[in-house]
Amino acid sequence: MTTVFHPLVKRFLDGELRLADLPPELHAEARAAERLLGAVDRAAVTLPAALEARVMAEVRKHATASADGAARSWWHRLAEPREIRVRYRLWTLGPALAAAAALVLLLTPARPAVEAGTLVAATAPESAFVRFVLFAPGAHQVGVAGTFNHWDASAAPLARTGAAGVWTATVALPVGQHQYAFVVDGRRWVNDPAAPTVDDGFGRRNSVMAVGAGARAL
Repeated sequence: MTTVFHPLVKRFLDGELRLADLPPELHAEARAAERLLGAVDRAAVTLPAALEARVMAEVRKHATASADGAARSWWHRLAEPREIRVRYRLWTLGPALAAAAALVLLLTPARPAVEAGTLVAATAPESAFVRFVLFAPGAHQVGVAGTFNHWDASAAPLARTGAAGVWTATVALPVGQHQYAFVVDGRRWVNDPAAPTVDDGFGRRNSVMAVGAGARAL
């Protein structure tokens, strides 16, 4: 016959709860379960000496084999070549490295400037100097805005040259294709007459050029 006890009574029998922790209606069941458990023969089981010796010998043999295998695995992992990558932050290298980097920048020769809208040959793959030229004799202020400066009309102002009405600026542009336009007196957008144009997707056209070794303006 199988006796099913309340879950709280089972916890009482396991020693997790005291009798006082149980609801009053379970006290009788808990005492009956305790008496029933006390009636069970709890005598220790004694194994024959020969059987116990055999069991312990098997336990020691498997324990030794496991230890040897773990040691071999540990030595294999220790001897296996591994790739170690070191990450560092530039500013943690101190002022000496910053000074050296500044000296390299000062000693780097400037790249030759080229006209906007022409074939650009960059000495470095990252950027090249481009000279923008616009003839605007009646202008008081001229700038160039494009994808290279987030269309900021004040980011790259042009200056008057010796020739009357000629405005120029030399700007370092990253390698790639760029759309741009001149901004005259802060309100009038003018395309570069020396460069081709493309539709900007809003019914207007922008000048376009390509910067890079072997690249051609579109």
